[in-house]
Amino acid sequence: MTTFAYTKGLHEIRNGVYAYLQPDGSWGWNNAGLVVDGAESLLIDTLFDLELTREMLTAMGTASPTAASSIDVLVNTHANGDHTYGNELVHGAEIIASKACAEELAEMPPQMLADLLKAAPDMGDLGAYLSSIFGRFKFDGITLTPPTRTFEKRLDLTVGSQEVRLIEVGPCHTRGDVMVYVPGERVLFSGDILFIGGTPIMWTGPVGNWLKACDLIMDLDVDVIVPGHGPICDKQGVRATKDYFEWLTAEARKRYDAGMTAAEAASDIQPGVYASWSDPERIAINIDALFREFANDASPANPIALFSQMATLAKGK
Repeated sequence: MTTFAYTKGLHEIRNGVYAYLQPDGSWGWNNAGLVVDGAESLLIDTLFDLELTREMLTAMGTASPTAASSIDVLVNTHANGDHTYGNELVHGAEIIASKACAEELAEMPPQMLADLLKAAPDMGDLGAYLSSIFGRFKFDGITLTPPTRTFEKRLDLTVGSQEVRLIEVGPCHTRGDVMVYVPGERVLFSGDILFIGGTPIMWTGPVGNWLKACDLIMDLDVDVIVPGHGPICDKQGVRATKDYFEWLTAEARKRYDAGMTAAEAASDIQPGVYASWSDPERIAINIDALFREFANDASPANPIALFSQMATLAKGK
């Protein structure tokens, strides 16, 4: 595989296929993509706020006259704000997402994050943690802009003569995760199925769906993968992600069977070979999802409680 520098900005990875990277890939610093062919263009995800999204769209317009005139189609890989809050700036585009993504999108509006950050100084360790991970972003004044078209399972598109396949693999990271496959160029945009160099986040699960998504990628004819966060990778990044979730599931199960709470298990499990991955406190989210799965508990995650737990873990480490 060709090695791509992990630097901020637009990188052409194949003819007419671009990745927009945002190091260091931690909270909110996601990647996006662009496919252009002839007079047609498709954008994969927007960024966490309007300022960052404008900067990205300017870079894309400078690199491609097609993208400069307009973006025809925007695909949101999932509902999280770092992949959707810039949607309003892609004027006139058809916005496509999975049906489940569209249903989930309104649950965390940008104003909610804006209000949390304003209240953060009075929220103790939780507020300090929220400020440390989200304080760089500007959530005021964003108009949440939902998809105009939804699908389930798979949707095949064309960008000029380029085939693009949208493949729904959620629920796993969120309820409606989608990957974007460009078979003619052997490129995959994985969305947040992959966090390369960082601890992945399983808000929903089940973990089996995430493992199946990894297997699906391994079976595809791809040699360049743009993750939702982190540097461009090949299938070694997929193997590492699958290995992580298999290891974590086994460790979580032992502690669940021993009667530990999810919070106790998250504090007890040591990262081992994953110690170099960023944001290790995210284990709290993953263990919570696994414990709910073990218990056949279909209730959703409690984000505030989990962020509080992560604040405690981050402070302790």
